[in-house]
Amino acid sequence: MARDDHDHDHKHDHDHTHDHGTEGACCGGGGDVMCGDIGPAGNIDAGGRSFRVNGLDCVEEVAILNRALGPALGGAEHLAFDVINGRMTVLDSGKPLSDDRIIKLVGATGMSAKLWDADSAAADQAAHLKRQKTFTMLSGGFWAAGFLWHAVKVGPVGALGLFAGHGTVPMPLAEVALFMLAIVFGAWLVAPKAWSSVRRLAPDMNLLMVVAVIGAIGVGAYFEAATVAFFFSLSLYLESWSVGRARNAVSALLDLAPPTARVIRDDGTEADVPAAQVLAGDRFVVRAGDRIALDGEVVDGMGGVDQAPITGESALVSKEPGDQVYAGTINGEGTLTVRATRAATDTVLAKIIRMVGDAHSRRAMVEQWVARFARVYTPIVMVAAMVIALLPPLAFGGAWSFWIYNALVLLVIACPCALVISTPVSIVAALASSARNGVLIKGGAYVEAPGRTTALALDKTGTITMGAPEVKDLYALNGTSERDLLAVAAALEARSSHPLARAILARAAADGVPARPAEAIRNVAGRGVEGVHDGRAIWLGSDRFAREKAPGARMPREAVDRIEGAGGTLVAVGVGDDLLGLLELRDRIRPEAKGIVSRLRAQGVKTIVMLTGDNERTARAVASEVGIDEVRAGLLPEDKVTAIEELAASHDMVAMIGDGVNDAPAMARAHYAVAMGAIGSDAAIETADIALMSDDIGKLPWLIAHSRRTMWIIRQNIGLSLATKAVFAGLTVFGMASMWGAIAADVGVSLIVVANALRLLRARGQVPAAPGGGTRADEGDIGAVPAHAH
Repeated sequence: MARDDHDHDHKHDHDHTHDHGTEGACCGGGGDVMCGDIGPAGNIDAGGRSFRVNGLDCVEEVAILNRALGPALGGAEHLAFDVINGRMTVLDSGKPLSDDRIIKLVGATGMSAKLWDADSAAADQAAHLKRQKTFTMLSGGFWAAGFLWHAVKVGPVGALGLFAGHGTVPMPLAEVALFMLAIVFGAWLVAPKAWSSVRRLAPDMNLLMVVAVIGAIGVGAYFEAATVAFFFSLSLYLESWSVGRARNAVSALLDLAPPTARVIRDDGTEADVPAAQVLAGDRFVVRAGDRIALDGEVVDGMGGVDQAPITGESALVSKEPGDQVYAGTINGEGTLTVRATRAATDTVLAKIIRMVGDAHSRRAMVEQWVARFARVYTPIVMVAAMVIALLPPLAFGGAWSFWIYNALVLLVIACPCALVISTPVSIVAALASSARNGVLIKGGAYVEAPGRTTALALDKTGTITMGAPEVKDLYALNGTSERDLLAVAAALEARSSHPLARAILARAAADGVPARPAEAIRNVAGRGVEGVHDGRAIWLGSDRFAREKAPGARMPREAVDRIEGAGGTLVAVGVGDDLLGLLELRDRIRPEAKGIVSRLRAQGVKTIVMLTGDNERTARAVASEVGIDEVRAGLLPEDKVTAIEELAASHDMVAMIGDGVNDAPAMARAHYAVAMGAIGSDAAIETADIALMSDDIGKLPWLIAHSRRTMWIIRQNIGLSLATKAVFAGLTVFGMASMWGAIAADVGVSLIVVANALRLLRARGQVPAAPGGGTRADEGDIGAVPAHAH
């Protein structure tokens, strides 16, 4: 078709409900997969009441809350969780429960809840972290005091016997008292959760640790019991701290927009006004070096604006009257007067903050696997510990204290804490760093998808091309003047914002042709547009549309060949069943497109397909220039859907890249969808799974590399956690492990996986091009990932 999906903007209201096979991408549903409908943008508030839950730090707590509240609500699918912000939502789909009843049920788990208040959430989180820190420090202090007491009594060398022993070490009552205080403070926040686990007959890692502590006290190993209590408390504090670190990286986006704007009043005076009080239409001044407070349109002044906080672009973008600016960006030079076009709560930045804040609730499949694994793994460990404690003494006459001690060692090393915290921290760090690089990933489920991409379908206009065509030539036919031809085309396009329409209107304005809007305008999907002007039925669209509207008209072959051979777009214009003439529109190919296609192939994307409504010759001319082998042209929107379904049938992971509006049906059928240039389209930012905040397809290779690096780090963390546990489990079976060693290994692994996960916050920008168009795998943090880490 001549007009590349000439659907104008009539698909803005498309309901983009994906069926991507991500199996419930939010956190809930039995602590596993499903969580109910959390709204079209992943908003955990949708259709429910939210509560702040102190103690909700990882998927273990999610499982506990699902088991505690699920039966009363009619199923755990009526709950949704935001672990990063300690937030639980009771969906309206469940049985009615009063707020007091919900808070009481949460309290029975050892956690506490209150109704969600966004203004006090940060303070609540800080208070919870401070409480954990206080108890951990008290536990550590008494543990150190007990050890120092022992060192004073027996000397430094003798004190090392506490670590060399395998079980009990004789100690005076005062020393026992110090270690017991370390145990009390270390287990204070854990014991209620463990008791809740016993009552529900659902063992979890809290119960593992409490049983290990009680068992160690029972065999007289007070030092080991205190060590377990202190270091488990430390690991829980570390978990909360790491989650808070990732949360702070997301919250840093909030600091991009200044709290006030310098508003110009009606009398010409200026005053600093809170940004939240500035209304659409108000004018405000942005001085050189200031951050822009609100989205708006420049009405006076010129300068370069740093849009990196939104788009990730490093170069200043020139702005002059009529150009759009965005909240959070920085005016680099000159003074601008801006007319606000959106309220502070509706800016592009505000939407990004909301979406990134909600994104982690859409859990990646690897997170879901960890949650399922932990739920099955913990009861198995409990049974294995019982076997180690009972079998050797009963069957082989082993010493009871020795094998009970070894069973307790197994409980300690088997604690899945490091395993559980490694994945969500990695995912949130990846989401935050991608947002800082101008790539908005709208859920953990879509962090891992790009790294597994094997097929990529791209729209032509606005993706491979610049999306800003211009009228190159006019071919008036049958005695029609160029001016009349342009007037009819402009009448049909006068109220459209389609790129081709803007090009026609720009040419009409340049030639002094008035654009008087036609009446009864009707869009013909995939073909063109028609209406009534001065009592005549007029139309414009593809050559196929022209054959339908004017079957007897003769299309000038020479002009058609010239337009299509040059890679231009042909637009036919007519009245009734007469053809008035042709317009030739050209859209410039993005200069970086060819190199990016080469990089994508080097990254293992086997199939790259151009899907376009344009004619075959035009599409192939563009595809040949950028190195795309497979082209499907002349497609209606439903044809693009069919093409995506065919790709999905033969490839494991298919991505669709488009403008997020006209391509929405096809994007909905892909495994995941990427919108181009989301700063220019509200629909785009809310439609796709991933939005490139600038018109820069160079972010695609970066996105794939970032995804692979994230999954590589997650697999490193999971592998290290499981390998450490396997080694100590083997040593325990043969009676060669000690509890303090198991504790040191568990805490050490927790520290390593958190530090490894937080490296993702340093992910740098676009992957540099290597000579010849490949990807330099040795550049920056992203490039260090093996190309096929998936």
